[in-house]
Amino acid sequence: MLPEIMAPAGSFASLQAAINAGCGSVYFGVHQLNMRSRSSHNFNLEELKEIADICSAANVRSYVTLNTLLYNHDLTLMKRIIDEAKKAGVSAVIVQDIAAIQYAHQIGMPIHASTQLSISNYEAVKFYSQFADTIVLAREVDLNMMADICNRIKEEKLCGPSGELLKIEVFVHGALCIAQSGRCQMSLLQNNTSAQRGACLQECRKQYLIKDIETGMEMRIRDSYILSPKDLCCLPFLDKLVEAGISVFKIEGRGRNPQYVDRVVRTYKEAVDAIGEGNFTEEKIKLWMNGLKEVFNRGFSEGYYLGKKLPEWSGFSRNRSEYERVFIGKVNHYFPKAKVAEINVQAHELTKGDKLVIMGKSTGVLYCDVNEMKRDDLSIEISKKSDLVTIPLTDRVRKNDKVYLLRKRNLNVLA
Repeated sequence: MLPEIMAPAGSFASLQAAINAGCGSVYFGVHQLNMRSRSSHNFNLEELKEIADICSAANVRSYVTLNTLLYNHDLTLMKRIIDEAKKAGVSAVIVQDIAAIQYAHQIGMPIHASTQLSISNYEAVKFYSQFADTIVLAREVDLNMMADICNRIKEEKLCGPSGELLKIEVFVHGALCIAQSGRCQMSLLQNNTSAQRGACLQECRKQYLIKDIETGMEMRIRDSYILSPKDLCCLPFLDKLVEAGISVFKIEGRGRNPQYVDRVVRTYKEAVDAIGEGNFTEEKIKLWMNGLKEVFNRGFSEGYYLGKKLPEWSGFSRNRSEYERVFIGKVNHYFPKAKVAEINVQAHELTKGDKLVIMGKSTGVLYCDVNEMKRDDLSIEISKKSDLVTIPLTDRVRKNDKVYLLRKRNLNVLA
């Protein structure tokens, strides 16, 4: 059986994008416990039912992330979140703290054991199988170790609380943390904002000076971010992970925009399908990799999975995508019979031949080319700001969907 794709969701638009792209499950946080609140747009507790219903209608599983350290004053709220998640029909919770594990297990809420537990061997897998139906392995486990763990699960018929064979989940794409399985204290030490409480300020993504204490001389390592690894990208060897017996491929990026979610999920889904069809070729890998470079990335690394020492350092700051999004305006109306979208151009000019991406809560992500454009029923080559223009669009969009211009970025600048 081929692995399912688990996608991040930080907004209703990215949730819909993940579903449209063909994911099997999504994971998301909620505001109330400050989980990832510094780095992503989380949902409100009151929205759990709506999210679960959207996922259920699409035959997609939903997971709430509770993988933060809990203090005494968090326990009442933690229980409320798990209670509400179960009541809403959320598929499971992803947890790290043993207090959350115990409570979820006690009330019969399915559990995924978080990567931040650093589960790195079969005996640890066996222990947590008492509580969790899915184990997210530590990111430092290499491919051979993964295969050995998966084989022993099958050989010993190791099951989770559901009575089904235990599933192994691994990250296949997205940001890598310099610390072991993301358990970093750098943000806490520097700013008193703990990464383990979802408040990481990503101190590792900054440049630092090296100072000679005796002379006072300072030096900056040119074009290098020595604490910032490149992003994990397993696509070139995804077939090896399938052979190892992994059940779930997890994409990191709850703080990413819907365009990122759409492109990455769609790419990995196509790759998994190609593996199943025996058509996972070098030519396709090259095309998929080119597509992944079009959305947010810090360059790509194989992580620890192929047994190399450490991930390659990024060598530059922030986004290395070959394309950027520029806000144009919003959808004013869609005419389904004519299959035409009316766009309120609020910012930059829109030109015939431009490439657009349209994003919205119910639309998800939609790409289109401006092959034809009209203003007041007259064809035009270029719009002005504040114009109302119409473009042919086969797929439905909604009022207030945001419209962006996609254009090549100029990366020939100093980092």
